[in-house]
Amino acid sequence: MLTTTTIKVLQPGELDDALAVLDRDPVANAFVAARVQIAGLDPWRLGGEMWGWYVDGRLESLCYAGANLVPVCAGSEAIRGFAERARRQGRRCSSIVGPAGPTAELWSFLEPYWGPAREIRAHQPLMVTTSPSAEIAPDPYVRRIRKDEMDLIMPACVAMFTEEVGISPMAGDGGLLYQARVAELVGSGRSFARIEDGKVIFKAEIGAATHRACQIQGVWVDPAYRGKGLSETGMAAVLRYALSDVAPVVSLYVNDFNTAARASYRRVGFEEVGAFMSVLF
Repeated sequence: MLTTTTIKVLQPGELDDALAVLDRDPVANAFVAARVQIAGLDPWRLGGEMWGWYVDGRLESLCYAGANLVPVCAGSEAIRGFAERARRQGRRCSSIVGPAGPTAELWSFLEPYWGPAREIRAHQPLMVTTSPSAEIAPDPYVRRIRKDEMDLIMPACVAMFTEEVGISPMAGDGGLLYQARVAELVGSGRSFARIEDGKVIFKAEIGAATHRACQIQGVWVDPAYRGKGLSETGMAAVLRYALSDVAPVVSLYVNDFNTAARASYRRVGFEEVGAFMSVLF
């Protein structure tokens, strides 16, 4: 009996099927799942299309195609199909990111057409915790950023992004999309910082959140304050908020070459459970 496969853009009525696929790995899929839970599957609200890989009419895999191209629960056949669709459509994303194996396979098909990439981060350890370490006391001065503190937090966010990604988020549209994203995190109570004398010296955000898992991102310490343990105590504070207010599992992913950060996160209570990969354009 022949198996039939197809790829198409998911429709809003397929939300439950999409969430069932995303729920297979709530940690690895936290970013896409969070967007879908908030926006549904309407491309305008979602900020991109959700492609579905169907086997005999049953939805098996997804690929989020927005500012990022993100494969979800995708095997080799699905990856090949997603790559062909992406190639025909042309590159509209600023990065490809996801679990290392599928993302590497996706890039292997797309590189001849979309390459060279500006940077490839082939192994970014995915770290997870369900309870903070008792060895690191949370920084009592780390708190949620208020809506009237956007002017305070934005310079730190821009500095973090530029240092991490290699380009300023203010380029292109003048930073409108990035400012909107920061405002969204602040407004939802998921932006945290330690502020001294009107200056952010540590900050982090809970960038993606579902009821199953959440993901910390944007961890940054002012260069003048590095080496003083602020990243550990600050992360412990954000972790406490995340576990008590957001989700029972907290994750993050980090560049493999950032050995200091990986050691710091382990001391706070995280352990490595897998790896992501990012292709930056």
